[in-house]
Amino acid sequence: MVYSAFYLPHGLHHSLLARDYSFNDSKVLTPGVRTNLMRLLCTPGTPLFESCGWATKLLSARDISSGMMRPGAGVYNLNAQAMDATVELIREIVEGRKVDIREVYIDTIGNPATYQQKLERIFPSLKITVAKKADSLYPCVSAASVAAKVTRDVALELCHEDIVKAQQSNDPSQATSTESWGSGYPSDSKCVSWLRRNMDPIFGWGNECRFSWGTSKEMLEMKGGVKVDWPLDEENTQFQDFLLTSSEAPKGTNQELRDWFGQKTTEVL
Repeated sequence: MVYSAFYLPHGLHHSLLARDYSFNDSKVLTPGVRTNLMRLLCTPGTPLFESCGWATKLLSARDISSGMMRPGAGVYNLNAQAMDATVELIREIVEGRKVDIREVYIDTIGNPATYQQKLERIFPSLKITVAKKADSLYPCVSAASVAAKVTRDVALELCHEDIVKAQQSNDPSQATSTESWGSGYPSDSKCVSWLRRNMDPIFGWGNECRFSWGTSKEMLEMKGGVKVDWPLDEENTQFQDFLLTSSEAPKGTNQELRDWFGQKTTEVL
């Protein structure tokens, strides 16, 4: 997941982004248009480069899964992770980069009112607006969505290249493979097909896959994955419980494990 923030002078919000460069929700822009807009953002001398700034926060599939799959009540769900990423981005721009931010527009996660109230408590000096489909309503959010989308696409391309190289090193016959893994959405047949073809029945996939994702969980648990039973650890289990005491040790046993760790002594040398 990639989260992004975009900032520019208030007076240029609509004229520069909407009128001059036609920023819109990244989902309705073609990959070529998104890439070109991002290139202009990164090219010195262009109006976008001179007047705007942006920041991104990347959460890897492993990071998300480790939070969502915590045992018990410690689950760190995707909405909470997104909220923290948003707060981190705002702090980076306001406190880290010392940008004089007055207004903030955010695409909602869940209930807009609840989300907005949380952010207002954290940033009381900012005028915050949280709305559904904000990336279609506010040009700055549209620009942020473009930055996030292009960053995500590039990150996935690099990750895919690393995976292909690893596969080729293990199997040279795959040297000419151009297999795509699609967009990462469950509705994408390329994505689902890639998951099926590359699933290890025991370990699933590598760090590129989010194991808390319903699609991957279903494949592992229902469609070809090996079922594994994990014994529950008893509470208060200590390492010493697995060692024999001197009275419990069979006669003649050299207690290799205990000798390896050494024994406590009160003698001072």
